[in-house]
Amino acid sequence: MELKIERIYTKPVDLDGYRILVDRIWPRGISKENAHLDKWLKEVGPSTELRKWFSHDIARYPEFKERYLAELSTNPVYYNSLKAIVQSQLPSQNVILLYGAKDEKHNQAVILADKLRNDLRLTIK
Repeated sequence: MELKIERIYTKPVDLDGYRILVDRIWPRGISKENAHLDKWLKEVGPSTELRKWFSHDIARYPEFKERYLAELSTNPVYYNSLKAIVQSQLPSQNVILLYGAKDEKHNQAVILADKLRNDLRLTIK
């Protein structure tokens, strides 16, 4: 099974895994019914201050990543919830980290997935 990332606005073709929204703010225009979530872990999203500072400015992404990883290093929800969910679900199904940002390469879900793969020693497929 795989750890995947997916934009929440992309309509799922099939619900092929455990779906976790990792945004601090609920995505505009998506109803809770249409999100098809198993879990919303808003606490693992970047802090409001960091999110506003980043403002999806790609030039700030390297520093955003550094600051976000620093936030995660002391975030009990990351260590006690997200890692545990991924470890428990991956043996039987895919785990999909959902995000709302338009940029598919420069967002917190990309950073989270990389961190989880490193922390849990997951292979990238």
